[in-house]
Amino acid sequence: MVLGPLRMTGRGDAAAGEVPGALRRGLLSLLLARADEPVPAEVLLDALWGERPEPGRIRRLQLQVHRLRQLLDAPERLEFGASGYRLRVRPGELDAGRFGALLTEAGPAGPARRVELIREALALWQGETPYAGVELPALAGEVQRLGDRRLLALEELYEAELRCGHEARAAGELARLTERHPLRERLQALLVTALYRSGRQADALAAYRRARREVVTELGLEPGPELRALEQAILAGEPLEPDRTGMGGRSDPGPVVPRQLPHPVPGFTGRDAELALLDRLTAEGGTAVISAVAGTAGVGKTALAVQWAHRVRDRFPDGQLYVDLRGFGPGRPAEPADVLAAFLRALGADATVVPRDTVERAALFRSLVARRRLLVVLDNARSAEQVRPLLTGSPSCFVLVTSRNTLAGLAAREGAHRIDLDRMTDDEAHRLLVSLLGERCSADPGATARLVERCARLPLALRIAAERIRETPHRTLRGLVLELTDERDRLDLLDAGDPHASVRAAFFASYRNLEPDTARLFRLLGLHPGQDTDEYALAALAGDPGRRATRRGLDRLVRASLVDEVTAGRYRLHDLLRSYAAELTAAADTGAERTAALSRLCDYYLRTAALAADILAPHELRPAPAVRKVPEPPPLAGYHAALAWLDTERANLIRTATAAADHKLPGRTGDFSTALLWYLDLGLHLDEARELHTRALEAAREHGDLAAEGSALRALGLADFRLDRLQDAARSLEQALDLHTQAGDPLLEAASAGVLGVVLGLLGRSGEAVRQLRRSAELYRGLGVRRALLQRPMLNLGLLLRRLGRTAEAERALREALDIAVECRQPPGQVLSLCGLATLYRDTGRHDEALDHAERAVATARTGGLPFVEGFALTRLGAVHRGLGDHDSARRRYCEALAIARAGFNARLEMSVLNDLAATHVALGGAADALRCHTEALAIAVDRGTAYEQARAHAGLGRCHDALGEPARAVPHWQEALTLFRGLKAPEAKEAERRLTG
Repeated sequence: MVLGPLRMTGRGDAAAGEVPGALRRGLLSLLLARADEPVPAEVLLDALWGERPEPGRIRRLQLQVHRLRQLLDAPERLEFGASGYRLRVRPGELDAGRFGALLTEAGPAGPARRVELIREALALWQGETPYAGVELPALAGEVQRLGDRRLLALEELYEAELRCGHEARAAGELARLTERHPLRERLQALLVTALYRSGRQADALAAYRRARREVVTELGLEPGPELRALEQAILAGEPLEPDRTGMGGRSDPGPVVPRQLPHPVPGFTGRDAELALLDRLTAEGGTAVISAVAGTAGVGKTALAVQWAHRVRDRFPDGQLYVDLRGFGPGRPAEPADVLAAFLRALGADATVVPRDTVERAALFRSLVARRRLLVVLDNARSAEQVRPLLTGSPSCFVLVTSRNTLAGLAAREGAHRIDLDRMTDDEAHRLLVSLLGERCSADPGATARLVERCARLPLALRIAAERIRETPHRTLRGLVLELTDERDRLDLLDAGDPHASVRAAFFASYRNLEPDTARLFRLLGLHPGQDTDEYALAALAGDPGRRATRRGLDRLVRASLVDEVTAGRYRLHDLLRSYAAELTAAADTGAERTAALSRLCDYYLRTAALAADILAPHELRPAPAVRKVPEPPPLAGYHAALAWLDTERANLIRTATAAADHKLPGRTGDFSTALLWYLDLGLHLDEARELHTRALEAAREHGDLAAEGSALRALGLADFRLDRLQDAARSLEQALDLHTQAGDPLLEAASAGVLGVVLGLLGRSGEAVRQLRRSAELYRGLGVRRALLQRPMLNLGLLLRRLGRTAEAERALREALDIAVECRQPPGQVLSLCGLATLYRDTGRHDEALDHAERAVATARTGGLPFVEGFALTRLGAVHRGLGDHDSARRRYCEALAIARAGFNARLEMSVLNDLAATHVALGGAADALRCHTEALAIAVDRGTAYEQARAHAGLGRCHDALGEPARAVPHWQEALTLFRGLKAPEAKEAERRLTG
């Protein structure tokens, strides 16, 4: 129960009782005020504890939610989701809902039935003040709405009573009501009418004079035209017959009907979901009388509001009011008092009776619009404070507000329904350009799509760009796209020479309202080289170790629609705002300040990346980057959290490393290369690896740092190896090994020798490969450093020895590698060692051991969350099944591995699996499927220049054609396979020779 003191009905037949605890009463009231709707946690926090961030607020809210759930008959009715807390209320359960439903039912009913229904509705009230005893400013709007609705219901009740001829009863009750609400002219008019129609003319005139005295004394105004018309009718002795308003008398020209909507924007496109939502809100009647459209500058808020207002103006027969509040623009924001004066005049109020005081003007405005079906559009609002005096206070009106600010206070206090207007979708933006430029877009769809991207899908920018093309006949879509490529010129081009048609001017109107610290944070966002980021990185950029100021600044920027919170805790500027922020920081911040900010960002990213890398590969030796004190990184609780952080920030890390090189920050790019080496390799992020390590190599050579140059070459060699550019990889690794030997650093020498050994083995230089791998292993043993470092060269040595047919040596090496990986808790090393042993056991006929090791490898990969090595392990398991003759199981495992490869865009794994799967199809009699798989594998291998998989694919295609009785088609494939296998010095060359000579 909320229509009076807040109470809850007891379970079963128990009586209603008070809700214990002020905080629980407040929480329940806030949820009931928006029953069945999600209420954001931030709204509840601000309402219950104020807007000042205090530690532990979230926990305190959760505690109150828990306690409130204990009071409910079904605790699950109070649920939490992505949009906030929602309290489920059953139909007819909430007295405010029943009150509204009864009044709705009374509307079209006849006078007698209307009296019955309204009295039933009013009987639900346990006092005149809803939510009595709950003192929360955030509830003020809902309290006022319900209170106003009660007074309107009373007015409707006594109008119906008079139409039923119950003047005497109505007069007595109205006399008491007007004493409590002396400024409610409608009640006073009904009292005067009831008295006059009861034959009490003198009492009616006395009641009128009392009413006039109250209005003049309190408001400094004469009574309204309806009350004055009553007095004249009584003085003239005219009969007052019941009519639609409950008052008769002389004919009245009727109220003024304002039609103030501006012309809708031509070519309006899209926004179907938002238009439909506004339609639903108006259809709900009194449940949502205020809607606030919020969004960034130039996103089309005004266009949407005006377009919708024109669509529905017939639903508001009493008029449409419109005002540009100038919250963001070249001039000063409009004063509410001035707007109210204009609205009052538009509604027919005599200028001589408009009060001077804003509060009095607002009261008169609410009185004039009460019971009228009116649409009010408050465009370009700066704040909730500017809007509040302009609200109608009547459920018969609909108020539509637009603002660049989110107006969270309006949602919290007045129950406004907020619509966050995002930039256009690609399709909407494309349709807008087509509507503006017609066939030019159809003639060059590629340039049209790029223009949409350059304009960040922002309607204002798209319209200005279209006008640029229209005003200059020789300018083409493609030419304008090329001009907009340079970020320094982009905002100049998107300026039509009018403050209201300039992207830069639109952004400035938002920026100039920011507090200095928030403005600085916005400018520094223009320095961040990534697309999106979090508060930790921005705190480092701003030099805010505690992050508190950064959190406040981000909250303000989000509310001002200058920054998008794309996911929880991730923030982004669209491209045009990024250009504007970069322009501002170049103009307002010194070069030294910008360099210091970028250096702090590098330090933060390096420190956190090094921490994450240590969690992923704790046994790798890498020099700790020399960084200054930076904000604490986000919690990296274990392997999965560290991997998730690196995956999320990968693009930012690479771009920051590149920015460090561009700004000549010494050593930073090399530090990023070292910190990210094994992460990029483990995840096969090879394009990013080559980009980063190439920049690190350039920086090392520029500074004459031999050790850093060798490390960058080793990293590049590793990336080239993964890309199957084996000759390039060997050259880089040989140079790296020479540099590290010259530098006298045996640790780096061992690392380079280990990778070089693997590459040489694949190039067929087996003797050199074995020597380099043994060199790497012995260097690690001699250094006496972490035993885990020995695992990789022993693993690779074992794999190479297996390929060379030296199975006993291979097994010893692989066993040692597995023991080290288990001892040092290295999941990737365990998986790869198990796979090596599984293959060795398969080759030597030890099938049970092969199956056991392959299954252990798959299980270990899955437990460790390592999709690439899981895919590799599945191929080994498939090969073991194939060796056992279980081709159905083999096919299933290969299909699982193929799905992993394609999901992770892992071309290396994909082509290998396709070749394996093709061989399985052959065994199952599916030659056509085998041909398809080998053909796909060959296309990928040729595209990537992978000689070994090309050779396997050609050999497989040769087998398929032989099996199909097509030797002429098989021969070219066997010839290609032979050439490739010989170049690799691979043992598979013998089969190709046999096929061609046999």
